[in-house]
Amino acid sequence: MIKGKQLRHEIEKHLPKVQMPAQYLGGELNSIVKDPAGLQGKMCFAFPDAYTLGTSHHGLQVLYSTINRDPRWACERAFTPWTDFEKILRENRLPLYSLETFTPLADFDLLGFTLQYEICYTNILTMLDLGGIPLRSAARGNEHPLVIAGGPGAQNPELLAPFIDLFVLGDGEESLPAVLEKWLELKRDPELSREERLARLAGAFPWVYAPRFYEPEYHADGTLAALNRTRNDVPQEILACTIGKDFDSFPLPVKPIVPFVKTPHDRIAIEIMRGCPWQCRFCQSTVIKRPLRVRSVETIVQAGLESYRNTGCDEISLLSLSTSDYPYFEELVQRMHEVFTPLGVNVSLPSLRINTQLRTLPKLIRGIRRSGLTLAPEVARDDMREQIRKKIKNDDLFEGCREAFKNGWQRVKLYFLCGLPGERAVDLDGIVEMAETISRIGKEVTGRYKEVTASVSNFVPKPHTPYQWNGMQSREYFQWAGRYLREKVRLRSVKIKQHDVETSLLEGILTRGDRRVAEALELAWKKGARLDGWTECFKPEIWAEAFSELGIDTTGYSQRDRPMTEKLPWDHIQVKKGRDYLEKEQSRSLLQLEIMSGAV
Repeated sequence: MIKGKQLRHEIEKHLPKVQMPAQYLGGELNSIVKDPAGLQGKMCFAFPDAYTLGTSHHGLQVLYSTINRDPRWACERAFTPWTDFEKILRENRLPLYSLETFTPLADFDLLGFTLQYEICYTNILTMLDLGGIPLRSAARGNEHPLVIAGGPGAQNPELLAPFIDLFVLGDGEESLPAVLEKWLELKRDPELSREERLARLAGAFPWVYAPRFYEPEYHADGTLAALNRTRNDVPQEILACTIGKDFDSFPLPVKPIVPFVKTPHDRIAIEIMRGCPWQCRFCQSTVIKRPLRVRSVETIVQAGLESYRNTGCDEISLLSLSTSDYPYFEELVQRMHEVFTPLGVNVSLPSLRINTQLRTLPKLIRGIRRSGLTLAPEVARDDMREQIRKKIKNDDLFEGCREAFKNGWQRVKLYFLCGLPGERAVDLDGIVEMAETISRIGKEVTGRYKEVTASVSNFVPKPHTPYQWNGMQSREYFQWAGRYLREKVRLRSVKIKQHDVETSLLEGILTRGDRRVAEALELAWKKGARLDGWTECFKPEIWAEAFSELGIDTTGYSQRDRPMTEKLPWDHIQVKKGRDYLEKEQSRSLLQLEIMSGAV
C-alpha cells in the first residue's frame, strides 16, 4: 500500500476533479507533524463527517493537543471524504489517509472515532473500508489498528458493537492517554492474541467496554432479556471516566488548527464549564456530563489570548451547556471585554439561559457581537415546562429580548422541541405566539418588526434521560405539526424552520437501537447510504429498503413506549445518579402529564 509522499503525489493528481480540494491536503496552520524516529505510537483521530464540520469540533482540538503533548505519540486526523473524492479513491485503489503525513488508516496503532450524531454512523463504515480495515471487529488481527469510539453516542454502544473494538466512556483528556499507554504495553508482547489484548484493556479500566465479550439474549417478544459476559475478567457494568476537581488544570488547546477553507464555526472555542446545573428531562448532556466543573476566569482569558496570538481569529466563543450559569459569569464577561475589545476580537456567548439575568445581560455584554441573540426556551407554556423540568419564565425572555433590541441586537433565534410527551395543539400555538411577541417587542423598541426564527427540532428520546422509556411521535404527527406551525404564523418577520422529519425518524431508530439494528446499518451502507447528515446526500429510501429486507420493526425501536421494567440495550452503561434517579424523574413526568390532562 502506497503512503507518504508517493500517496500525496497520487492524491494531488485527482484533486482538480473534486469539490473543495484543500480539505484533503493537510498542512494547515497549527497542524502537527512529528518526526517518526522519536515515536512509540501513532493514533489517528477519525471524525465521521465532512472536514468542514470535523475541523470545527472543539473536542477534536482538545484531544489532538492532549495526545500530541506526549512526545512518544503522534495524533493525526482523518475525515469522511465527500462522495466525489470517495469515488476517486475507490476507482484508483487509493487508501483513506491522515492529513498530517498521508499515512493510510490501516497503518496506525489506534484509530479513534468520536460519536457525536447517530446519523453519521455509516460514515464510520466508509472510513474503515477506505482505510483498509475490516468493518467487523471479529475479522481484525494483530496487524490492524485498535478501533475505539467515544463521545455521547457511546452512551448506547450496542448499535456499533460489531464494528468497534472498544468504547471509551467519559472525559477523553484522562481516559484516552491511559488507553494508549496500555495498548503500547500490550503490543510489546507478540504472543498475546488480539482478543486477549482487548480483554486486558477492558479489564484494566472501568470505563472501557469491549462488546465482543458480551452476548445479548432476547425474550420471545424481541425485547432484551440479558447482556451476558463471556469472560469474568471484564466488568459487568461500565462507568464513565470523569475529570474531577482538578478540571482547571487540564490545559485548553491554545493552538487550534486553522483550516484553509471556510467552516461553520470559524472561531476560537473555549470550554469554560463542563456539565450543567439544571436537570431538564429531555437533555442527555446534563446527565452524562455530570458533575459540574468550571475553569477559572484567568485560565479562560489567558487561553483566549494565546489562541488569538496563535491563530489571528477575530472571534472567541465561550462554550458550555449553559454559559450564563457559569458561576463567575459577570466577572468573566467584563474581563473578556477589557482584554479583547481593544484587539478587535468579538466574544460570542452561545447557550444562554433564560432567567432574571437575561434582563441585564445585553447591557453587560455591550462590547460583544450583537448581530443575533440565540435562546432555547424549548417550549412556550408553563405547564409543559413543568413536565420537561425546564424552569424558565416568559417575562424574563421578553424583557431580555427588549433590552437586547435597545442595545443593538437585530434578530433573535429560538430553539423549540416538537413532539414532547403530552404535547398539545396549544403548545404549538405558544411557539408562534412567543416568536410573534418578540418580533412585536422589536417594533416597540426600534420602530420595525425584528426578524425572529423559531427553529423546531423533532423530539427524539435519548438513552440515559428520564424520557428513555417514551416513544417518539410518528411521521404523520411531525408532518402535521410542521404544517400547523407554518399556517399559524401571521407576521412576515417570523419564520418557522422544522428539522427534516425523515432524518429525525432515522435518528430515533439508531439512538435506541441494539445489535440487530447494526445489521441494517451495514446493509444500508452497502446499498449506498453516505453522509446521511447532509440533506443533499441523505436517501431515506435506502434505509427503508434495508429495514424491510431484514424484517426490522422500526416503530418498535423508535415509537414504542417501554415499561420501566424492561431491560434497555444501554443499561450496562452507568451514569451518575443511576437508573433509580431516571425512574423517579420518569414517574414525576407521568404525574405531571396527568395534571396537564386534567386527570388529577
